[in-house]
Amino acid sequence: MKNPPGNKPAIAKPRDTLDRIDRLLLMAVQEDARIPIAALARRVHLTPTPCQLRMQRLVREGYLESFGARLNAERAGFTLLAYITVVLDRTTPDIFEHFRRAVQDVEEIQECHMTAGGFDYLLKIRARSMADFRRFMGTRLIALPGLQHTHTYFVMEQVKREARLNMRPAPAPRAPARKRARRRRAAGPG
Repeated sequence: MKNPPGNKPAIAKPRDTLDRIDRLLLMAVQEDARIPIAALARRVHLTPTPCQLRMQRLVREGYLESFGARLNAERAGFTLLAYITVVLDRTTPDIFEHFRRAVQDVEEIQECHMTAGGFDYLLKIRARSMADFRRFMGTRLIALPGLQHTHTYFVMEQVKREARLNMRPAPAPRAPARKRARRRRAAGPG
């Protein structure tokens, strides 16, 4: 159904909960984002049309941000992985905003997380070599606004790398032991 000219499509309000089929769909596409709709539908016991509609809703509601390939960084030549903690010289909203905007333009920074604790931000950096990393430190990193000091931690071995979220429903809370015992007594021997 098309919207009349000049009317914007209604944006669906995300549901607060995901049902069992939504969770199965999200687990399946995390495992293989290229799975055809027909195969995905079979996997979650739906026909293709309702499966496609659910996937469109999950995208529209923001549960699925994008579909893409995950490259092997080492195979692509980015053998150096480092984490950098950043402490800013001041912690004011405008400094945070300037820093937040500035890191968007730095390709070497794969991730940037604002933290609570002993430092303000945690950066994940990929570089091709120590020489590239040194260039990044000497030109790009020191140019970030509000930088007071940093600490760098080089990764020697990546032990686990997982991008998938555990979409299984959380277990229901257990009744306290006294209530369970009362239920067993009420049920009788057996």
